[in-house]
Formats: sequence, C-alpha cells, structure tokens
Amino acid sequence: MADLESPSAAAASASPCASSDVERLFREHNSTLLRFITAKISCEQEAREIAQEAYVHLLRLNQPETVSYLRAYLFKTAANLVVDRLRQRGRRRMTTSMADLDFAPFELTPERQVSANQVLNLINAAVAQLPPKCRQAFLLHRVYDVPIGEIAEHMGIGACMVRRYVARALEHVRVQLDLDRDGAPGHEA
Repeated sequence: MADLESPSAAAASASPCASSDVERLFREHNSTLLRFITAKISCEQEAREIAQEAYVHLLRLNQPETVSYLRAYLFKTAANLVVDRLRQRGRRRMTTSMADLDFAPFELTPERQVSANQVLNLINAAVAQLPPKCRQAFLLHRVYDVPIGEIAEHMGIGACMVRRYVARALEHVRVQLDLDRDGAPGHEA
C-alpha cells in the first residue's frame, strides 16, 4: 500500500473502525491530506507514508463512534506524525560526522574567540548558580537534548515541573548575560 491505492487492504487486517468510513474519507480527502502533509514535510514519498500511517491509526480505533469528526482526527493524526518525522530528521542531522562539516566560513578571529570564551564562562557561571534540580533539568534538556518526559521520569517529577525548571534556568542565564552586557560592575558598556 506504499502508493496508497486504498485503505481497504489495511482494513481487512485490523479494523475495529468501519472501513467504509475510512474508504469514504480516502476518496473524498486523500488528495487534500497529501497536499497538507507534503506542504509540511516537502517530500511526496514521505507524505504518502505518513498518510498511510494516519489511515492505519483510524482503522485501529476501538470505538470510532467516539470520534465524531473522523476527517479532523485524520488530519490531526497526520500532523502529529509529521512532527514526529521532522524530529527524527533533526536527530539524524545532528549525528552528522563533524569531519563532514566545512568550518572555514566560521573561523573566528582571536578577538571573537576571546569574546565567545567570555560568554561561555558567563553561561557556565550562571548555570552553576542554579539550584541542583533546576540545573540538572536544564542541562539534560538543553545540552544533552533529552526529552522532557524522560527527564521527568528520571528525576521523579512531573513534566510541567521540568518545563518550569528549564524556563527558570533560561531566564536566569539571560538575565546574567544582560547584566554583563549592560555594564555590570567591572565592565564598560
């Protein structure tokens, strides 16, 4: 079903949801769905895969009558799948070998290197001032790119609290950088 001929093949295998409803959705909205996904992901083949996965989600609904707007559910499911796919792409891109990158346009002058080191030292000092849990959540999320849910589980706190810690840390670091930039004692503006 890679070319998304019809969702009926998937309906035969796993279909608590009425396959006739999904087939009707497919006939009436598939081209719109594909355009919607392609606009977000910029790859027609991936758009087809995501659309197929969205239809499979519909077909697996245990109580389709609870979803009164199957079209909206289909598009929301597809949008969520697009976000997941884009996150996967981002993770893959981040694993690119450093040797493959050309840093020539980014070479720093000695002055810029000193300035960058000063800013980095300020950031490190600001992070060191944070309370331990706040610092841990911030470093895990912003430095090591650990998802909020995993941090919450690891720290034994709620995801909301992790977000608060990260936001507080970012605000603290920003304030410290602003204070330095605006001429804290010992610095000229």
